[in-house]
Amino acid sequence: MQITVSGLPGSGTTTLSRLLAECYDLELVSSGEIFRKMAKERGMSLSEFGALAERDPSIDLDIDKNQKSIIHSRENIILESRLAGHMAQGRPNVLKVWIKAPVLTRVKRIQRREKSVSFDEELKKTVERERSESLRYKNYYGIDITDLSIYDIVIDSEKWNQYQTLDILRVAIDAIVGPE
Repeated sequence: MQITVSGLPGSGTTTLSRLLAECYDLELVSSGEIFRKMAKERGMSLSEFGALAERDPSIDLDIDKNQKSIIHSRENIILESRLAGHMAQGRPNVLKVWIKAPVLTRVKRIQRREKSVSFDEELKKTVERERSESLRYKNYYGIDITDLSIYDIVIDSEKWNQYQTLDILRVAIDAIVGPE
């Protein structure tokens, strides 16, 4: 089983990916976690590291090359990242999931997770981060991150909590591969 889980910051992809990995006993590879770790190792915020990635394409290209290699060489895996679905293009039998939520909902979640002080400040950082990422995806790969047509399932995580979203995905996964 191979599953990709993608979505914008704060949509709930990491939480959902962890739940899916636990439920189906799958390995989880999170490129967002890798990106955050790389930023922390350099003593940078995500927005600062994103700005560096705009100037140094090797950062994104290395992460994306790693994702592509993983999805093409491993079974029983969940690959979680903004571009995971795109990295799996051409691979048969990969379930590609996009998790969405309105920007204000996502910013509230990020603010809680990052323990940010100001909602307005977090909103500004999130909008800038998304702008930066969108520009890089378009420049590097010609990908329009707002085009969701490559995904098998698109779920709005504002409508359901993480467990309800998991239940929706379990129905889809079990229909494809059979229940655990």
